[in-house]
Amino acid sequence: MLNYPIIVLIFIVFISSETHLESLLEDLGLEDRLKEKLSLSTILQIDKKTITDEPPKCNADLPWYFLKKLMMVNVTARNVKRTSACESSCNNSLLNLANLVKSTNSGDRLNPLDIITALFLCSDGFVRQELSLKMSMCQFSVPLLLPNCDTKQCTLMLWAMRDIVKKYRPQSLTESKGFIEERIVLSELPMISFVRFGECSLSKSEILNKLLSNDTFVHHDMEGGDSPRRISNGLVEISWYLPCGNKNMDVFSEPVAVANLRGDIASFQTQFSFLCQTSAAVFVFFDTLDSECELLTNQQHKTQIFLVGNHQSNHFSIDALQKVAAKLGLTNNNILLKTKQMNDADFVKTLGETVSNVVENSKMKMRIEQMADIAHELGILVDEESSECQTAKKNADAITTEIQDILQYKEAELPLQGQIWKELTRLEKEEFRLRNVGSKNIEDYKSDLLLEKTQLRKEQNSHDISNAMTCFINAISSPEIERCYFLKWMRMNLDNVSREKLSDLRERYKEKCKNPENKEEIKDIDRQLSNSSLGIEHFFREMGQIYEASLSLPETDPSRKQLQHLPKLCAQLLLDGLPLELVDGEASNIPLRWISDVLSQLNDLMSPQNKILVVTVLGVQSTGKSTLLNTMFGVQFAVSSGRCTRGAFMLLIRINEDIKKELNCDFMVIIDTEGLKSPELAQLDNSHEHDNELATLVVGLSDVTIINIAMENSTEMKDILQIVVHAFLRMTEVGKKPKCQFVHQNVSDISAHEKNLRDRKLLMQQLNEMTQAAAKMEKKEENKNFTDVMEYSPDTGNCYIPGLWNGNPPMAPVNAGYSEAVYELKKNIIHVLGSCESSAYDILEFTEWMKSLWNAVKHENFIFSFRNSLVADAYMKLCSEFNKWEWEFRQHMYTWVTDAETRIRNFGTVAGKSEISDMSECVKQLKSEASTMLSEWETKLIENLARYFKQTEGHVYLVEEYKEGFKSSAKSLRRQMESSVFNQLTAAADIRHGMTELERIKENHTKELEGRVRALIAECREKKVKMADKELDIEFDKMWKKTANELSFSKQKTTNVNTCVSHYLRDNLSRKGSHAWELLNNKELKDCGLVQFKYTVDGLGKQFKHKVCQFFNIEDHIMCLQNIADCIIAICTQSVTERMEIKNNYHDTYIQELLHYIDDKLNNQNVQIDIEFEVSLKQHICGFAARQFQKMHEDYIQANDPSRCLNQNKEKFRTDFKDVFHDRDQCQKKAEEFTLCCLKPAVEDFVSRSLGPDIIGEMLTNEQFSTRMSFQYSVLLDLLRKDDFENYWSYISFYEMYVKNWILDQIVERFSEESTMFEFEDRHVQSSIRIINAAVNKAKTEKSANLESFVKNVCQELGDKLVISQDALGAFMILNNADQEQFAHWLTECVKDMAQDLQEEFNETDILMKLIDLRVKPQNELFTKLIGCGNQCPFCASPCEAGGQEHSEHFASLHRPTALGQYRFVLSKKLSTDICSSLVITPDSTFRCGATNGEFHHHKDYKAIFPDWKIPPDGSLQASDYWKYVLAKFNNKFAEAFNAECADIPEMWEMITPQQAEESLKESFNIK
Repeated sequence: MLNYPIIVLIFIVFISSETHLESLLEDLGLEDRLKEKLSLSTILQIDKKTITDEPPKCNADLPWYFLKKLMMVNVTARNVKRTSACESSCNNSLLNLANLVKSTNSGDRLNPLDIITALFLCSDGFVRQELSLKMSMCQFSVPLLLPNCDTKQCTLMLWAMRDIVKKYRPQSLTESKGFIEERIVLSELPMISFVRFGECSLSKSEILNKLLSNDTFVHHDMEGGDSPRRISNGLVEISWYLPCGNKNMDVFSEPVAVANLRGDIASFQTQFSFLCQTSAAVFVFFDTLDSECELLTNQQHKTQIFLVGNHQSNHFSIDALQKVAAKLGLTNNNILLKTKQMNDADFVKTLGETVSNVVENSKMKMRIEQMADIAHELGILVDEESSECQTAKKNADAITTEIQDILQYKEAELPLQGQIWKELTRLEKEEFRLRNVGSKNIEDYKSDLLLEKTQLRKEQNSHDISNAMTCFINAISSPEIERCYFLKWMRMNLDNVSREKLSDLRERYKEKCKNPENKEEIKDIDRQLSNSSLGIEHFFREMGQIYEASLSLPETDPSRKQLQHLPKLCAQLLLDGLPLELVDGEASNIPLRWISDVLSQLNDLMSPQNKILVVTVLGVQSTGKSTLLNTMFGVQFAVSSGRCTRGAFMLLIRINEDIKKELNCDFMVIIDTEGLKSPELAQLDNSHEHDNELATLVVGLSDVTIINIAMENSTEMKDILQIVVHAFLRMTEVGKKPKCQFVHQNVSDISAHEKNLRDRKLLMQQLNEMTQAAAKMEKKEENKNFTDVMEYSPDTGNCYIPGLWNGNPPMAPVNAGYSEAVYELKKNIIHVLGSCESSAYDILEFTEWMKSLWNAVKHENFIFSFRNSLVADAYMKLCSEFNKWEWEFRQHMYTWVTDAETRIRNFGTVAGKSEISDMSECVKQLKSEASTMLSEWETKLIENLARYFKQTEGHVYLVEEYKEGFKSSAKSLRRQMESSVFNQLTAAADIRHGMTELERIKENHTKELEGRVRALIAECREKKVKMADKELDIEFDKMWKKTANELSFSKQKTTNVNTCVSHYLRDNLSRKGSHAWELLNNKELKDCGLVQFKYTVDGLGKQFKHKVCQFFNIEDHIMCLQNIADCIIAICTQSVTERMEIKNNYHDTYIQELLHYIDDKLNNQNVQIDIEFEVSLKQHICGFAARQFQKMHEDYIQANDPSRCLNQNKEKFRTDFKDVFHDRDQCQKKAEEFTLCCLKPAVEDFVSRSLGPDIIGEMLTNEQFSTRMSFQYSVLLDLLRKDDFENYWSYISFYEMYVKNWILDQIVERFSEESTMFEFEDRHVQSSIRIINAAVNKAKTEKSANLESFVKNVCQELGDKLVISQDALGAFMILNNADQEQFAHWLTECVKDMAQDLQEEFNETDILMKLIDLRVKPQNELFTKLIGCGNQCPFCASPCEAGGQEHSEHFASLHRPTALGQYRFVLSKKLSTDICSSLVITPDSTFRCGATNGEFHHHKDYKAIFPDWKIPPDGSLQASDYWKYVLAKFNNKFAEAFNAECADIPEMWEMITPQQAEESLKESFNIK
């Protein structure tokens, strides 16, 4: 029974304690976080709360409100108070004094210390560090001993404070202006502690704040400070007073730590004991003292005790104080009493003097790190005792303790990133810039550079991985928590190692920079800074170099395999929140392969949530860019004075689900950059180039760029703006228009925005000036204003931010105005990002963009050099979409023209439905109908284009510049289609018109014969003698002979095609002047085109020059023209042959189209076309064509000769004659005849006319035919796989012929094996069968007088789709006595059989034969569609791949060595290995051709001669490996073919494998 109350009491206490902590955490919504701790990624993520100004509405909002404010270092963070409903609805406009005097119930409000304690308890070690650091920056006290009222246990916050670095100037350094900067936990300082014994009427925390002149400690008169503490009693807070070296301002001349215990020491004896053992002095505040006071007298400590009492308190006892003081051996100096005569100021002054005396005289100084030992003795936990933290510390120490001399250490342990990496960087840039090529052959020079790089990589691989790097890689390969601890220990250790030297150097650098005349000193200090800098980034940089070097090893090499995991390791760290070095500031380079592979792994880790938006900061060095980003996003870019950002670092911040839709991204990438240097400083280390490169890169990567500028230094600002404007202008030219936000720091006036109106106008003026200057330099002078190159408003695009510190550091807190202004900037940036029209990149797209930007940056002319796969992708998608719309247009018009031609061919026949009797009216109506339809489709194309550019996906904004070109192409397509359609309608109408008279003659002859046959039948029947077939044959032959002699067969008039062709040739050349006519008159057209075309020149001078060129193997103007002629003649010959195969009548449009083609080809040549050449070429082609067309015309006349047609039907007449004479049933026979002679040819003709578009449509579903670039890639890949010289030769020499034949081969291959062709044919056959059956059934329902009218009704129904031969129909109609009903029955049966027969015939017919018979030739249409403008590179003849027909600029993805364009050296006759994509960036390289009138011209200025061509340099050295491989392999054969000497092939070309050639092809055409 005696134990019962004790058990109950323990139980109650346990429950009570548990309730305090858990109930508070439940109130704060943190109940789950006691086990699953808050992580940095959680508190740093961007969500709705981070960008809304709503005050906390409930207790659960309070921790997040505090965190939001604290992460932005806002000194109002502790003012946490939720808005109550009664407060918001309270009406104070009425007089109600009772309400005013009612005491506010603070019971439901929370004390800020409880919130802070709760957050520390619920956070992991890294969040605690961040909280402590930010609180310290705000000059808040930070937890030293953190209590847990559950366990009655407290924890020393050693790890949490390790990241706090303080900088101060003690009295001893005042003269020298030196300073001390060190980690606070490592600083050996006296600590003065303040505690409370019992109840006390003096506010210890308030007095401390007055003493320190800061709101360091929360007290009852601060917001929320009067609320009862629920879990924070027992909390020991610590703060520091650090002097600035000014006697008039410093409270204490030496640094001191100030500790403050919350709660009564009687309740927290462990904490009190700890303070007594670690402090130089403990000040005990009291009102009343127990005379025994064992708690004070029993303490075994060395510290001084000071008693601080309030004499004015009712409970104060002077006797008790006397006894305690005696026991403690205290003097008056150790006792401070606040008397009635002493106000707060006097009391604080006295207290300050006492503390100052202790600080100056105390020898008791201790580092916080040392306090861990005392904590252990007292049973106090230490927050860094976890196994992960200790293992990490051990691993970090193992690396950093070896560092004695930083420079020597870097050379020994991190050798790959030193001079070798810098030399590699130099070679990489030289590969692109070719500044030192001199008189060397370009490709040989590039090959040498490549060999040098290979050698340097070998040198890197010869180094074993150092012990330090082995330890480092092993440590970051450990589990996540341990890895994070390791990196933090490493960072802190390395900072500690380099801080001492760097801090001094940095200060000296700043001082010297104020006077740029000290150039050599500044340069020397800058070099020392670089040498003495050592951070984690150096280890990751080494890791990157180890990885990149390993990639030069064979894939099977064990060393390479062992390092393949490194990118994934780094990607995981980036995802954990570690910054990744994007640009190595020391080498001024990006290790592209390393960064690309890291980001690729990152993409795998993040997918599918891999969309990012990018924010970057740019500005002058040491203007607080990193601090700005740290404040804005709560991150930790290095900002201590010993550190200075070099290069660029990227960091990931997660986007919370509640705001993802608004931002349309999953992560935000923050890029911190090295400061841009002023011109004076830039001259010292030639960093102009580096600054321009960096600015261009980061602006190009950004969605929003923050430009950090200072209005006070307008000259420096102007120079920085020039760099920035250049970067923005470059982005605009490559299709990106980033947003910009100017930040003016240190502008504190409340009316800054208004006062700076003039400054903003001045800024705008300067920006416009900079834009015009930059545009002139970049040769883009159409950009007149800054707003032309980017979206910027002077009113909304500027942010004014006051100074960072509210007072004089080191004791100044961060200015609340600074935090609030940065918060407004953050909200504005997120708003701008949310309103971006362009879609967010995914990680891989960001990577591609970065690679393209950097490769272009390496060139001297960025805009000219920029090549990007994202732009290429966007362009390919645009081309692909436009091609689909174009094909829909063409396909619709093909179908319409087929139907229109059918109507024309049936015009005036029984199948004709037209109510118009005049053919010309019919054609006019059809042309009007075509025009309307063409206009509708043109509008539809343009609307599709507009819709396409309105979408946000697919990065369409990158190809905005091509919009007008495609719009023009849509209009051009309409014009082409209109011309083609009108020509086809005219030709069909003219041919039909020519047939009308022939058909009338044939019809009359047929009727005459039918009458004679019927007369013969009557005559034979009258004999009433049974006549045998033989006798009937004799009678029929007599009648036929007699009738044939009596009928008049006038000879058909043939057209002299030669005369027609001559007329159109003269008309074509009429605009070329009188000389062209003279040349025409010199030679008859009939004598042209009889022998192979060979262009010669008149005049001795020209002939001599030509002979000299032939002797030296120089491709002169004549040879060039001969090559052009050969290609044009080959295509024209093929075109004429295809016309002949159709077996139609000649029409003038044929020769017009031929002449139009020749003009088109000649206009697209990059050489000057002589009038003599043009006339002789056209005469040659027209002469040949005229003869062929004459033959085609005569064959057609012969085939349609009435006498011949009549004789063809003689046997049919004989059979019908016998049938009628014998009264035989003709139903089945006539149905078979109608099907075989009329319907089957009509169906075959319909299939032939419909099949072409089907084949084209099917081929266009293949990727290789989707765009011109895909097409070129496929042709070149096929050439590589066949690897046959003859193919390459044909492709180069007769490009169009080769490509046409290649397309034909693809069609044959595609349709030879598959059933697709049969499906198409069957579909059209079945469609025809349905139409025929429907026509028969409809004719059955109509009352027909006889079989003839029945058949006419059927034919009329078929007239829209099928063309029934009038000859066959006329022959079928004669002597036809079949029964109508029976005929219809048999006709239906015959049609079924016909379908089966056609299917069998189609199956048996060879694909090539089918293609010959098609009206629309798929190979020709695909060729026209994919050949594009037909323009070729003026240097290497690579075909243009630009989409649309009316593009303003030609380009090719892959250029060739000029040897393949028959260029060779004058004296040696050796083929040239130069590649035009290299020549255009070579300073001294020149060319001459017809276009330059034989004058030499620099390749780099080729635009002056060929303004329509864009020839950017290769994206990489490997890009042109394809053609290098081809020339290297077939060097001898090309030399023989070109009648030249073999080229001197660079050594590296010989090493290129077919696999590498294929890879280069993929790279050039952006094939994934």
